[in-house]
Amino acid sequence: MAHVDVLSRYPIWMNINSEFIAQLQKAQQNDIEVKTLTTEARMNGCFSYIVENDLLYETRDDRKLLVIPKGMQKELIRNAHNVGHFGVKKVVELLDREYSISNVREKVERFIQNCVPCILINRKQGKQEGFLNTIDKGDLPLHTWHIDFLGPLTNTPRGYKHILVIIDAFTKFCWLFPTRSTTSKEVVDKMNILQATFGNPTRLISDHGAAFTSGEFKKYCSDSHIYHVQITTGMPRGNGQVERLNDTIATVVAKLTIDDPGQWFRYVPRVQMALNSSWQRSINMTPFKLTFGTEMKHPDLLPLCSLIKEEYAKSFLEKREAERQEAKQCILKAQQEQKKTFDHRRVAATDYRIGDLVAIKRTQFLPLSKIKSKYLGPYRITGKCGPNRYEVWKVGSGEGPEKTSTGTDYMKNWKNCQTSDEDDEDSVSEADSA
Repeated sequence: MAHVDVLSRYPIWMNINSEFIAQLQKAQQNDIEVKTLTTEARMNGCFSYIVENDLLYETRDDRKLLVIPKGMQKELIRNAHNVGHFGVKKVVELLDREYSISNVREKVERFIQNCVPCILINRKQGKQEGFLNTIDKGDLPLHTWHIDFLGPLTNTPRGYKHILVIIDAFTKFCWLFPTRSTTSKEVVDKMNILQATFGNPTRLISDHGAAFTSGEFKKYCSDSHIYHVQITTGMPRGNGQVERLNDTIATVVAKLTIDDPGQWFRYVPRVQMALNSSWQRSINMTPFKLTFGTEMKHPDLLPLCSLIKEEYAKSFLEKREAERQEAKQCILKAQQEQKKTFDHRRVAATDYRIGDLVAIKRTQFLPLSKIKSKYLGPYRITGKCGPNRYEVWKVGSGEGPEKTSTGTDYMKNWKNCQTSDEDDEDSVSEADSA
C-alpha cells in the first residue's frame, strides 16, 4: 500500500504496522478539520487534497504528503527530533518530505524549546542577552578598588607563586605584591600595608576566590567599614578592570624574565612603577598624576617624596579639581564607547520572574567535561541580585550546586511558557533522567 511505503522510509523514528495505520485513520476521522477536508476531497475533488486507502493526502509539488491530525502531530515531531536531536531546520525538512503538518515550524520550535537534553546540551542561540552595566567609578581617588590574584606563576627561590593585584577604579593607580599563597591572611596583610599610607577604600570588588569569601576577610572588611562586592561566578567582566590589568602584567613580566623566569618577583616593583607612570586612554593622563597631581620622576634622579611635595605645593591644589573633573568626563566617554560596542552584539535581557524554572550554563570545566551537558538544571529563580543577575536554587537531584547566582546570558528558560501543565509536572524527572 502507498501509505505503508511512505512511512517505512523512516523506520528509525516511526514504528510502521497495521496498528499505527489504523490509529492514523481513526485520528483523521476524529479531527474536525481533517474530516472536513476529507469530505471536500471526496465530494468536490479538492485540488490540493486527495483520499487514498481511506487516508487524506496533501498534494504539493507533485508529491503526496500524509495529512497528520493534531492528535498525532506531537508524537511525530518527537520521533523525528529524537533521531539525533536536530535543530528546527533539519526536523522541519525531515517532516516536510512525507507529511503535512499545519504551522509545522512553529510547532517544532516549541517542541525543541522544551526538549530537556537540548536545553542542557545546546549552546544558547542568537545574540547574548544583557547590555553592559558600567560601574560608577565615583569622582574621587581611593574610593573603589578592584582586587584579584594573578597566577600561579613560576616558583621562585623565595617561594613566591602569585601576584596580588589591586587597582583604584578612578585613577587606575595599581599596587602589585608577590605572594606565596592565595590565602585571606596574604590579602589582609597587604591591605594593612596600604592602609598605613592610603587608608581603606569605601568599596572593594573581587571574585568568589577562597581568600575573599572566608570569615577572616569578611571580618576585616566589616571592621574596616569596607563595602565588599563579589562578582557573579563565571562572569569575569564584573571585575574586568583588574582582569585586563592581569593580562598586561603577565605579558610584561614574561618579557622581562625570559632568560630567568624564576626571578620574576624582582621585576614586580618596576612593572608597578611603569604601569602607574604610563598614559591611560580612559583618564587621558597617567594614574600617578591623577592620584598625586604630579608626574612620576625616576627614583635615580631625586627622592620621590621630595619631588611629590614640591610639585604638590606648586600646582596640585590649583589643578586637582579641574583634572579630576576632566578624568571623570574621559571615563564616562570611554564607558559610553565601550557600552556602545558591547551592546551592538547584544539583545535586551529576558525579564525572568521569581519561581521561573531555568537552565544555567556550566562554568566549571574539568577533564572530559567537553562531552558533558553545557547547561545544568532545572533551577528555580528565588531572587534578583542586580541588573540581569538572579539567585537560583536547584530543583531535583541533578548535577550542579544547590544554590548559586547567575546572569541572563548564562540562562535559558527550562520550559516554554506555552508548555502544558502535564509537561511542567514532569520537568524535574526528565532532567534527572537526562
